[in-house]
Amino acid sequence: QVQLVESGGGLVQPGGSLRLSCAASGIIFSANAMGWYRQAPGKQREWVASISSAGNLYYEDSVKGRFTISRDNAKDMVYLQMNSLKPEDTGVYYCKIFSRLEWGQGTQVTVSS
Repeated sequence: QVQLVESGGGLVQPGGSLRLSCAASGIIFSANAMGWYRQAPGKQREWVASISSAGNLYYEDSVKGRFTISRDNAKDMVYLQMNSLKPEDTGVYYCKIFSRLEWGQGTQVTVSS
């Protein structure tokens, strides 16, 4: 059974940083591409970043240069380091295995002064 558990969200001031973590289970983690998505209030869920099984990185334009996705295959974890946060980064952040339909419960990120 696939399970995804996100953590690390919180309230941060504009310009601040947060590091999100996602623990995956029920899959051969190292063989799977992973992604981070977010959903702002009243908006559709959108893709933010992804990392392939080979470690190739991809970012949505608005987060390039500010966010860094990484993975630790020994721990079955994927991370999202978020720097220079802006109010428009506010939302619930989810991780996802690209080849699967399951979602975790998400972690709330609020950027506000």
